[in-house]
Amino acid sequence: MTLDPVGRPGLWAAFYGALRRAKISLASLSPAEMPAMPYSLRVIAGAVSLLLSGFSAASAAPPDAADRIYRNGVIFTADDHNPRAQALAIRDGLIVYVGSDQGVSGFLDSRTESVDLKGRFLMPGIVDGHMHPFEAGAQLLKCNLNYESLTVAEFQQRLQACLDRKKADEPDAWLEVVNWFQETMRPAGITTHRAMLDALSTHRPIIVLSSQGHTGLANSRALGLARITTKTPDPPGGKIRRDAAGEPTGLLEETAAFSMVTALLPKPTPAEDEAAAAAALEAMNRQGVTSFLDADANAQSMAAFAALRKSGKLTARAHFAPQIAPAETDALEAAVARVKGFRTQYDEGPIVHAAGLTVRNAKLFLDGIIYVPAFTGAMVDPYLYNAGTATRPRWIPGPSRGPAVYFPPPILSRALVSLGRAGIDPHMHADGDGAVRAALDAIATLRAALPGADIRPAIAHDEIVSPADFARFKTLGAIPVLSFQWEQPAGYTLGLKDYFGPARMKILEPAGVLAAAGARIAFGSDWPVDALDEWFAFKVGVTRTSTPDAPAEYRGRLGSDPGLSPEAVLRAATIDAAYELHQDDVTGSLEVGKLADLVVLNRNPLTVPAEGIAAIRVLETVVGGAVVYRAGR
Repeated sequence: MTLDPVGRPGLWAAFYGALRRAKISLASLSPAEMPAMPYSLRVIAGAVSLLLSGFSAASAAPPDAADRIYRNGVIFTADDHNPRAQALAIRDGLIVYVGSDQGVSGFLDSRTESVDLKGRFLMPGIVDGHMHPFEAGAQLLKCNLNYESLTVAEFQQRLQACLDRKKADEPDAWLEVVNWFQETMRPAGITTHRAMLDALSTHRPIIVLSSQGHTGLANSRALGLARITTKTPDPPGGKIRRDAAGEPTGLLEETAAFSMVTALLPKPTPAEDEAAAAAALEAMNRQGVTSFLDADANAQSMAAFAALRKSGKLTARAHFAPQIAPAETDALEAAVARVKGFRTQYDEGPIVHAAGLTVRNAKLFLDGIIYVPAFTGAMVDPYLYNAGTATRPRWIPGPSRGPAVYFPPPILSRALVSLGRAGIDPHMHADGDGAVRAALDAIATLRAALPGADIRPAIAHDEIVSPADFARFKTLGAIPVLSFQWEQPAGYTLGLKDYFGPARMKILEPAGVLAAAGARIAFGSDWPVDALDEWFAFKVGVTRTSTPDAPAEYRGRLGSDPGLSPEAVLRAATIDAAYELHQDDVTGSLEVGKLADLVVLNRNPLTVPAEGIAAIRVLETVVGGAVVYRAGR
C-alpha cells in the first residue's frame, strides 16, 4: 500500500485513527449491531466499506494508479499536520496522496487523468453549515426582488411588472413575491403598509416575503382571505402589526404570523419540488459548496433531495435539521420522536464517496431578528428609544428587551437533553444576546446531563453576544455558526446605532472576538436570506467592509471587532463546518484516506488583497472524486 507524505499507510491511518477517536476495537464491529450503532460507529463502518472498495479497485489496476491527479498547484489542505502541498491524487473517490509534484508521479499511469493546475489554488470543498436551499431553489422561479434597495415607487413597479406578465391569473391566483430587502427600502425609515400593495392594478391576493425570512407584507385581499382582522390575536411567536385604530397594517412579523397567509398558497407538485432542489444544487456547485445543512428542513425538502439522490442527481452532501417548534413545548417527546422518524426515513448512514443524505440535527428557533423594525431578537439589556424629539433626540433604555425566548429555560434544557440522548445535534437560531445566553445555559445543562457524549450543539447567527458569554462557547463546546456577509456597514447593521448604543455597536457581529475567545467558528450563508455569494461573504469576514461602490454612509469597517484572517475564514467554511456536521473524519480537509471533496479557484484567497477575495471564482467543484461543476462546461 502506498504511504502518505508522513510515512503512514493512508487508508489504514484514517481507519485506525477513527477507531482511536471512537475508543473501540475492530471486534465491536458486529454486522448485527450496525443498525443500532451511534453515529461515531457508523462512520467507522463507512471507513470499512471504503477500505474494501479500495482493495477491490486495487485488484483491477496497478496499486499506485490514481483516477485523477492534480499537480503544479497551491493546495490549502486545512490539515494542521500538512497545511500546504503542490499535488494531490484521487482513487475511487478517496484522496490517496497529498504532497509534492515529484511524489505524485508514482500515482500516474496511462489511464490517470492528469490536471495541471498551472499554479492555481485548490482547497477542500465548502461546507455551508446553515442555509435553506429548498426554499432558495423555489424562489428562483417566483416574482423576485433580488435583495435590491428600492423606493416605494420602484417596489410597486417591480410588483406590477410581475402581475402584468401573468394577466391570465386575474383575479384570484396568488402572487408570492420573494427576496424583499425590507431593511434597505429608501428613504431610510420608510413605513411599509398594505396600502402600497392595494394601490397596484390587480384584484389578486399578494404576499411579499422579506429576504431575512421573518417578515411578510400582505395586501387587503390576502388579509381578508386569511381572516386577519382587528380581532385576530397575535399568534404565539409572531406579531400582527396594527395602526392606531387597531387595523392590521399588512406587516406580519415572524413565521407564526405570516404563515397565516402563506398557508393559503397553492402547494407545489413533487416535480416542482425536485426542480427547486436541482436549481439549488446547481447554484451551490457553482460556488464550490460540496456539503450543506438545510437548517429548517421540512418533509418537502427532504423528499425532493431524496428523489434527486435516487435518480443520481444529488451533487452535494445533504444534511437536514427538521424543526422542533415552540408550540411543541408540551409534546417534546413526540417532537423528538418525529425528528428520529425523519432520520429513520432519510438518513443513509455512513458518509461514502457518493453524495448522500444525513439527518442528525434538529432546528430550534429561540428568537427572531434584532433589526429595525422587527426588534424580535431577545436581548439581555433593553433596546433604546428616543425620549426626546427628532431634532433633539435623547436615547435611553426602553421597556422592551424583545420577546421572551421562545422556549422557557426548563423546556429548552429538556429538549436539548432529549435530543442528545437520541444522538441528535441541536441547531439553535439565536440572534439577540438574550437568546444566545439562553442557548448557552441549555447547553450547560446538556453537558452536565450527558458528560462525554459527542453532541455538537450549534448556535446560529449570534449577531450580538454579551461579553460575559464570549468564553462560554469554548468552555461548553458550543459552535457559533456565523454568516460573515452580515459583518459590514449596511442599512440593517447601522440602522441599529441609536437603538443599541455605542457599546453594543462595537461588538455587533462578533466573529473576531469569539475566535479570540477560543470558539470553533463554522460558516453558514443563510441563503436565501442573502444571495448565494460565498466569496463575498468570505471577503467581508476578513475586511468587515461593504462593496467598493457602497454609499458614503456605508464606507469603512463595522464596529471594533478585528475580523478573521483569510485562513480562519477558509477553515470556518471547511474543516470547522465539517466538524459541526459530524463529518470531519471524512471531509473538510485534504488528507489521505478522506473523501475527495475539493474546489479549484482562479485566485489564491490567502495571498490576494483582502478586498479581492470577493472576485474569486470557482473553476471546478469535485464531490467524492466526481466533477460536479466545471467553469465553461
